[in-house]
Amino acid sequence: MSLTELRRAHERRVGQRDQIKRQIDAAQKSLKAKNRELKVTERAQDIVKTVALETQAQLEYRISATVTAAQEAVFDDPYGLVVKFEDRRGKTECDILFERGGQTMDPLASSGYGAADIAAFALRVAAWSMSRRTRPVLILDEPFRHLKGEEQNRRAIHMVKELSRELDLQVIMVSDERAPREDIVEGADKVSQVTINKGVSYVKELKK
Repeated sequence: MSLTELRRAHERRVGQRDQIKRQIDAAQKSLKAKNRELKVTERAQDIVKTVALETQAQLEYRISATVTAAQEAVFDDPYGLVVKFEDRRGKTECDILFERGGQTMDPLASSGYGAADIAAFALRVAAWSMSRRTRPVLILDEPFRHLKGEEQNRRAIHMVKELSRELDLQVIMVSDERAPREDIVEGADKVSQVTINKGVSYVKELKK
């Protein structure tokens, strides 16, 4: 091989070396940028996780406090409410349980449904009060049908009225009873009776 050929071969190898160095430099810069992005993402995830945990704690307190207060207003031996957030299948799910005497239980399996009625109403009020994105009106179809006795029903109506005043929330309750119960008439601000005769509805104001 002549000197000229050796020189050209050397120059080609120098060029290849320089190209490899440039590629290495570019790869190192890209790696540094990716590392910076990773750190930013990890910090963001930590922030999101912290905010999520704080939000869950606030939700747990607001929901538990509202439902427990409603239960205490109606029942002599009320259930407390326990809210648990669990990660399942990559998603956060909320478990709602009743608690009494240090034991937790499924609301529908343990309460005889009366307490579940009160809890369901209080949950709706709590959800509305935390968002307030809809009009301040709740329309309920026989929300307390499983309560037992006049006293529990009277307490429930009083509880609804107090929450309505405190939150400036209008509550419209529907019942299919032919004659409105005395506790509803006493507790409601307005009572209307709707009857149907030959397909025509008639509205009678019982309390204005």
